[in-house]
Amino acid sequence: MDKKIFDKIRKIVYDKSGINISERKVALVSSRTRKRMRKLNINDYETYFDYLSNDESGQELVKFLDVISTNVTHFFREKEHFDFLASIFRKRINNGQRKFRYWSAACSSGEEPYSMAITLLETIEEESLDIKILGTDISTEVLANAMNGKYKEKKVSDLNKQLLNKYFVKEREEGEIYYRVKGQLKKLIVLRRMNLSNFPYPLTTPLDMIFCRNVMIYFDQNHRKKLLKELYRLLKPGGYLITGHSESITGLQNNFEVVRPSIYYKT
Repeated sequence: MDKKIFDKIRKIVYDKSGINISERKVALVSSRTRKRMRKLNINDYETYFDYLSNDESGQELVKFLDVISTNVTHFFREKEHFDFLASIFRKRINNGQRKFRYWSAACSSGEEPYSMAITLLETIEEESLDIKILGTDISTEVLANAMNGKYKEKKVSDLNKQLLNKYFVKEREEGEIYYRVKGQLKKLIVLRRMNLSNFPYPLTTPLDMIFCRNVMIYFDQNHRKKLLKELYRLLKPGGYLITGHSESITGLQNNFEVVRPSIYYKT
């Protein structure tokens, strides 16, 4: 892939998703672009770029972003965030709150929102609470996996046996072992495709907590500021924003108060 095509692809990805591809990612972009080219029987990058640019349906762009976006996740990744979720949830219940709304803003294949659901269910003793977790991602492919809720054995290998037996059903398919999430988790979660570079976001219900982890590392400063402004707007007063440990909003104009690194509060 020559620099001219690489820069064109970088631009269309940035314009349509806000993802800022580093100049050092030529090999990665090249290999992932070839996946789409093979599907379409296209042999050169220039022809593929023309096809991508001129596809009025927008479906090829969705499929291209599926392969270009990075989706690395696992259950209870950065576990202290889930411990924090449980502690705040417990305090709010004790203060009489009965309706809770959460958002996993880059939910990938579902491990994060399902981990949130497990955390909440493990915290409560009553069944009368109104709980919903919205999970969104730009990739239709990983969202389909999240909706399916079926994971290979190695994906759940770090979960303790008690949680595994309580919230998953063991299945065997073509000699492989899978674990499928049970309905009690699925009924708490709503999954939707959302592009975090399209402002404003189509959400109206004030949120108690937003997990937006390992997202800002793919955005430039301008998109990060817009993202933070939107997240602040959507949180209710007293709501929390959780970011990845490798991310910091220090130096970005925002109204959040720092609770601790990667955890922020809306007054």
